[in-house]
Amino acid sequence: MVDVSGKRATSRSATAEAFLRFPAGVRARAFAGEAGKGSILGVARVAGIQAAKRCADLIPLCHTLPLDRVAVEFELRGEDELRVLCTARTEARTGVEMEALTGAALAALTVYDMTKALDKGIRIDGLRLLAKSGGKSGEWRAADGA
Repeated sequence: MVDVSGKRATSRSATAEAFLRFPAGVRARAFAGEAGKGSILGVARVAGIQAAKRCADLIPLCHTLPLDRVAVEFELRGEDELRVLCTARTEARTGVEMEALTGAALAALTVYDMTKALDKGIRIDGLRLLAKSGGKSGEWRAADGA
């Protein structure tokens, strides 16, 4: 692991996104209850939060961070797309980018798991960091202004 013991703890946050792209009509069927697994977004939200909290257990050499907040949100886009956003916050010596990315990825994977019975052609695309703040490098935002 990188030695961060000489760094000062600062307030840090990061937001990541992922997209699920459903074959035509599948998203509507899933959210109409046809997937048969219960509250898709509720379960995916909890999975994303748990994943962010367990990031250091999943990614080798990742620091264990005391997370102050993890939020997972969803945005329906068009007829067949779902955007997943995960924001993580902490007061620590290193950033929370990996926690936000892990939360977004696992929330998206959970939606896939809960809807794959309807169509295995659902895609997860565009996992990326949108923004981060805090620490020595300060503010950063994705170049496309997201």
